[in-house]
Amino acid sequence: MTQQKTGNWGRWGAEDERGALNLLTPDVVKAASGTIKTGKVYSLSLPIQREGIPLVGYRSAPLRLTMLNTSDKAMFEAYGAKGTGANEDYYAMPSHTATHMDALCHVYHDDTIYNGFSADSAKTHTGAERCGIEKARHIVGRAVLLDMAAYLSVERVEPPRIFTSADLLGCADSQGVEIRSGDILLIRTGWLQTFFEDPERWNQGQPGIGKDACKLIAERDIAAVGADNIAVEAIPFDDNEFLAVHILLLRNLGVPLLELLTLDEMAADKAYESLLVVAPLMVTGGMGSPINPIAIG
Repeated sequence: MTQQKTGNWGRWGAEDERGALNLLTPDVVKAASGTIKTGKVYSLSLPIQREGIPLVGYRSAPLRLTMLNTSDKAMFEAYGAKGTGANEDYYAMPSHTATHMDALCHVYHDDTIYNGFSADSAKTHTGAERCGIEKARHIVGRAVLLDMAAYLSVERVEPPRIFTSADLLGCADSQGVEIRSGDILLIRTGWLQTFFEDPERWNQGQPGIGKDACKLIAERDIAAVGADNIAVEAIPFDDNEFLAVHILLLRNLGVPLLELLTLDEMAADKAYESLLVVAPLMVTGGMGSPINPIAIG
């Protein structure tokens, strides 16, 4: 492991693989439950299906295949069953399908991932030996929704808009919410709706945060960041630096990213604070996972 001091490397020990999720202590989680005001529950996930959802070109469409159904009656009748059986299916999909969470091993830079572990620790057969999705385990804490579209008085923010720290703070101030240590930032651009109306236009760029916004995320000790766009960060990338925000957040700070969240309902209700629960699949060595984040407003 490199001894270079970068971001949060070494902050929680040389062997740490959870990064900023260490900020979500039992006391922080207990305090987050106090954000619940109405008890309304929001699912922030897109459906997982073959068509009709945003997909990145090199990631194949998710497949749902039927394994058992009524055509297998003979097998069930062997157990003495008449009119009784089971329906089962099989899923095959990229780990970064639809609404998903990036593991800390997802992006490498200078041949290293979070905490200085070698990028070579991610193997073809066994997956990520370091910072796999199973090391994250879960995310539970206070979420702050920043409705950037409403703040800018637009239906949706258009690319190539890149949000700065000042933009995020201005939005929080306008909504009357404070960004605190251990918070989970949810950033609504409104851009997701463009996919359903004009997929070709959707693919031409994405509004999102840039490098300057990462300074605020570091200063406020944010535990995780999510958005309703394809990569949290803006595309084209800030200063044309490939995956610049992913490097600063995932690799340097150990801040997980939640992508393609559905935030319109929460924004319509002005549910700017919530208790957020995110449970990635416990795939050993996984480099990401589909998720169904649940927010309680």
